[in-house]
Parts: sequence; structure tokens; C-alpha cells
Amino acid sequence: MTESERPLPATPRAWAWTTIDTPVGPLGLAATADGLLNVVFHADAALAARCVGRLTGVLGSAPAAPPSPCHDVLAGATAQLRAYFDGRLNTFTLPLDWSLTSGFNRRTLRELLDHVPYGTLVAYQDLADRVGEPGAARAVGAAMGSNPLPVVVPCHRVVESNGGLGGFGPGLEAKRTLLALEGVLPQPLF
Repeated sequence: MTESERPLPATPRAWAWTTIDTPVGPLGLAATADGLLNVVFHADAALAARCVGRLTGVLGSAPAAPPSPCHDVLAGATAQLRAYFDGRLNTFTLPLDWSLTSGFNRRTLRELLDHVPYGTLVAYQDLADRVGEPGAARAVGAAMGSNPLPVVVPCHRVVESNGGLGGFGPGLEAKRTLLALEGVLPQPLF
């Protein structure tokens, strides 16, 4: 079922949106009262408008006007992401709204979040083994690619077994920047 075919929720959900500037470019952030819902790389005005439109369809309502509990979650997310990018935060303590993912992908992302801390790496195959699916390294890659909460749920920490960086939807330069920030890779020379 495509997103356009997905029925609207029985009850529209309140949510909020903001965009913040970071060393990896603008990040779009969406939150519900339950927690941070979505992190979007390269959130320039055009992409932000498309994301807001998509989330409006999924959640059954346009973004809420401030003040609201959703905006409180966004304020906390913004503060923690700024602290992370400034090198002052190693562990996010945000409430997360997992409603944009389910099944194997959610299980895999939760394993990643809970057991691959700041400054460490895990191989796609090792993560597949950890979730009890030893033949599912490619499925782990797909789960990382569909992660609705990148940076906070650190899919940038997942690499190839041979030491290669693997993929990263926002681009390998963004992955290198995040890994350098965490001390896993040397800072780029330029």
C-alpha cells in the first residue's frame, strides 16, 4: 500500500514541524505529543513542504499552531540535537514516537538505539544476528534506509562487515561527518 492509498487515521493526531540548521545541512523535525516522529535530512523549503504534506496525510491534520505539547517535544529535540552537534551530548533522552515504522524495521531500529552507543559501530550482519535474523543483513540495510528518526536512532553507526561505510540515504559525506563528530573517523581535512 502506498502512502497515498493509506487511509487517514480514525482520529487526526496533533503534530508540529520545525527546521534546524546543522553541520550536515538543514534537518526537518516532526513531533507528536508522544515524541519525536521524524527527522529529515536536506530539509530545504521544497523538501520541507513535501514532508509536511506527506505527514499531514499520514496524521490526518496539518501541523498544530504553538503552543502545544508537540511544540514542547520539538523544543526538547532541537536543544538535544544542537547539543549533539556541538559535541556536548552523547545520548539522546527524547521521547520517540515510533508510529512511522513497524515489524522487523522497528525491532532492528530499537536494537540499534538501545545497544549501539555513541562512538561505536556495528556491522549490518551483526545487527541482523542481534535481532535473531542471521540471514537478514540486506533487510537490516533496508531498515536503516527507512529509518524515520536518523541521527537520534543512529543508523549512521551501521557499516559493512569489511569495514566499508556502507550506504546512507542522506549521502556518505553526511555519514562521515556524523562518524567524525563521534570520534569514529578522523575529521575531514577540507
